[in-house]
Amino acid sequence: MSPTAPTVSELIAQERSLTLPHFGYDDAYALGTLLVRLARARHAPVAIDIRRGAQQLFHAALPGSTADNDAWIDRKRRVVERYAESSYLVGTRFRAKGTTFEESSRLDPDVYAAHGGSFPIAVEGAGVIGSVTVSGLPQAEDHALVVEALEQFATELTG
Repeated sequence: MSPTAPTVSELIAQERSLTLPHFGYDDAYALGTLLVRLARARHAPVAIDIRRGAQQLFHAALPGSTADNDAWIDRKRRVVERYAESSYLVGTRFRAKGTTFEESSRLDPDVYAAHGGSFPIAVEGAGVIGSVTVSGLPQAEDHALVVEALEQFATELTG
């Protein structure tokens, strides 16, 4: 399954539609276990990370994932923390301008990676308060897995 690369406007619309009413410890566990279930159903060799601020609230490493996935998680998450947008949106913005994040951001690529898979956790009235990140699949698939889980999770929260 290789999703079509979304446009900048489609990625912005995704982020706007996925603002949550709240997000706490129990929510992180629920979202994390949902991601684990979705990944296991696909036999996806991913690592999953959920943070609120600087605190890691959830982490899972599924069969086939490696420590390298944790390093990618950190690099993608830092992009979300810096830009308050998904790592895929940030990378797509640079590509839409005919360049790459690595060439034009002036940020160390060993510290930041604008590749799909890290998504901001935004809460109504508070803005971006954290991130949810998946690493282990091609970037479009990492991003799509996170979005699918957030869509299901948001639907469960809002009934």
